Amino acid sequence: QVQLVESGGGLVQAGGSLRLSCTASAGTMFSIYTMAWYRQAPGKQRELVTQIRSGNITNYADSVRGRFLISRHNTKNTVYLQMNNLETEDTAVYYCNADGHINGASYYNEWGQGTQVTVSS
Repeated sequence: QVQLVESGGGLVQAGGSLRLSCTASAGTMFSIYTMAWYRQAPGKQRELVTQIRSGNITNYADSVRGRFLISRHNTKNTVYLQMNNLETEDTAVYYCNADGHINGASYYNEWGQGTQVTVSS
């Protein structure tokens, strides 16, 4: 089983920055295809914020393009989300997601536990 552990959330004023990290680990060999960040605000559905696929192909939600930057450190199995010029509308629980194969056989799609990001006005 692949586990994802997130860190870096917190409270920041509007216009500020935060950097989230998510590291994948398992007790056996595994590969990672796509790593992504989703978020869920109170009373709203979980939405895709950004993702990075093999070959460093990225895409962003329109609401964050130009403000957020996703990057990936493959040897550390870690994905980062640099969030700049934060807005109160960015307040949400941010979840890391990753998929791939374990031991080259079993497909997995796992979620992290979530990290709270709160942007105050």
